[in-house]
Amino acid sequence: MMLEIRDVTKSFGGLLAVNELNMSVKQGEIIGLIGPNGAGKTTVFNLITGFISPTKGQIIFEKTNITGKPPHAIASRGIVRTFQQSAFLPDFTVLQNSATSCYLYPKGNILEAIFNTPGYKKKETAVYQRAAELLKFLGLEPVKDELAENLPHGYQRLLGIAIALSAKPKLLLLDEPLGGMNASEVSETIAFISKIRESGTTVLLVEHNMRAVMELCDRIVVINFGRKIAEGLPAEIQKNTEVIKAYLGVSEDATQC
Repeated sequence: MMLEIRDVTKSFGGLLAVNELNMSVKQGEIIGLIGPNGAGKTTVFNLITGFISPTKGQIIFEKTNITGKPPHAIASRGIVRTFQQSAFLPDFTVLQNSATSCYLYPKGNILEAIFNTPGYKKKETAVYQRAAELLKFLGLEPVKDELAENLPHGYQRLLGIAIALSAKPKLLLLDEPLGGMNASEVSETIAFISKIRESGTTVLLVEHNMRAVMELCDRIVVINFGRKIAEGLPAEIQKNTEVIKAYLGVSEDATQC
C-alpha cells in the first residue's frame, strides 16, 4: 500500500469538512476521488500534501507517518499535486516553466550559481534536458518556446501537469485536470494520464468529468459532506444508490425504479 488515510477528520470551527475518512492507494493504481461540489475532495488533497493538518487521524505514505508534515517535506518524499487553477509563471516560456521543478533534482547551491561553475553548467543542462523530455512526453514540444500565458487553456492545464511531473513524483495528485477543456482536449489528456501511470507514477484523481473517471480509474472513492459513502470498481459505483442520491438528490425509492 503506497498511501493510507486512517480515520482522518478535519474541522474548520463548526464545519466538518472531512469526517473519519479511510481510504488507500496502491502503487501503480489510478484512483478516482469523486463527490458533489463541496464534498471535501480538495480538502483531502490539502491534507495529504501538508497544506493543512488533520484535526485527528493519520496519513501514511510508504509506511511513514507524514501527518502534519510541511508541504516541502511531503513533496521531497514523492507526493506532488496540481491545482484546480493552472499554476505557472505567465512570463516564462513553456520550457522554463517545466524546468522550475526540475531544480529539485539535481541538488545545487548558491555559490555554484553565482560563479557559474562547470558543475553548475552540467546540472543546468540536465535540468533543461529533463524539462524538454517531459514536454515531448505530454505533446507540448511544439510550443516549448511560447510564453505560458499565451497558451490555449488545454495546453495550460497540461503545462501544470508537466511542472508537477518535473518534481519526479511517486504519487501524483491531479485536481480537476480536465476542467474547462473541450472534448478533443479531454480525450488527449485522458491518454496522457494513462501514459503517466504506464511510466511508473501512481495517480490520485479528483475530476467532475464522469466519463473520464470511469474510463481512467481502477477504483473510485466517493465522498459526500466529507464522509465516504462508497468505494469500488467503476461499474459498481455507477450502480450505487448512495452515489446516485448524492449526485442527483433523488429519493431512495426513485433510485430503485
